[in-house]
Amino acid sequence: MDTLSYKTVSANKATATKEWVVIDAENEVLGRLASKVALLLRGKLKPNYTPHVDCGDNVIIINAEKIRLTGKKMSDKQYIRYTGYPGGQRFANPEIVLAKHPERVIEMAVKGMLPKNRLGSQLYRNLNVYAGPEHKHEAQQPKKLDLNTIK
Repeated sequence: MDTLSYKTVSANKATATKEWVVIDAENEVLGRLASKVALLLRGKLKPNYTPHVDCGDNVIIINAEKIRLTGKKMSDKQYIRYTGYPGGQRFANPEIVLAKHPERVIEMAVKGMLPKNRLGSQLYRNLNVYAGPEHKHEAQQPKKLDLNTIK
């Protein structure tokens, strides 16, 4: 028989090649940034992608306070949370959230694009967002990534 035999390569925790990546969020549109970061966290751009394994990269996002929202989303979009008490539903728009906690806007957008299960929770832990240009992960020697190279 003259045929080739291919085996499906399935990554696991030991064989996953995880890297550290820095992304500058300055003048980036929130949704486009979040979708590309979710792809990186999930590992879908890697040839050894396995749906049930954390084989994505560790992502560091800097300059979170300089993010852009298109249209009237800065004033019209609403984030809803619940305190746990009766009548405790609270509303905030991105303008208010960016003023207090600039990292949370990106964190919420990326978290919404990850799976809603234990794997999604694990992937979310690989995301680090910082308001300014400094971060504390220099020891991991992260490489700078341009979002325009990701399709």
